[in-house]
Amino acid sequence: MTKIDLYRNVHMGQRQRLFTLAIELGSADADDTPELSVLTGRCLDMTRELREHAEHEDSFIHPLLREQAPAAAKALDTEHEHLEIALDDLDAQARHLTDVPPEQRDQAQHRVYLALNGLISAYLTHLDTEETIAMPALHERCSDKELQRVMHDFQASRTPEQQMTDLQRMLPALPPASRASIARQVLGAGPATEARHTLNQLTAALAPADRTRLYDDIDTPQA
Repeated sequence: MTKIDLYRNVHMGQRQRLFTLAIELGSADADDTPELSVLTGRCLDMTRELREHAEHEDSFIHPLLREQAPAAAKALDTEHEHLEIALDDLDAQARHLTDVPPEQRDQAQHRVYLALNGLISAYLTHLDTEETIAMPALHERCSDKELQRVMHDFQASRTPEQQMTDLQRMLPALPPASRASIARQVLGAGPATEARHTLNQLTAALAPADRTRLYDDIDTPQA
């Protein structure tokens, strides 16, 4: 039986979007102000999301971690403090990119790019700590029931709209089997018509080929 992993899916989604953002920001045309404005907006959205994610971990995962594996919890608390510095740096660089004179735009864009990659570097180390130290410690010391309770409490704290956003952020980064598992849960969560509508909303986040593969995997026709 697969163990409950409190980090896996959400971290996969975060990695994909951080990497994609770095590539698109690095290759963007410094003279294209609308494009840079969109990209800096995405940087600010990302820092906001990562701060909210840290708050969710502190509210729902870290109390159990502090109780069962205090050394791991202390390490994560310290890393969160370091990450805040990187998040603040990216925020500051991104907010002012489109305000600089055109002749300085290229260098300003690269500073945002470096700040984003500095955050990514620090964040990957943090994810590794959570995935290779914190989660194994919880698996060793906690029952499936305790871990399921953490997951249940977090999901109960989210509105339907927030739950949809959470899933849409993760789904494109997951392998086909994981996507199919989530889709089956969605289909089994309520009346058929409503569940199909929810699934159609969810799968809109996928590329067309991935969406077709998912519906094939769950043996359900696309709407």
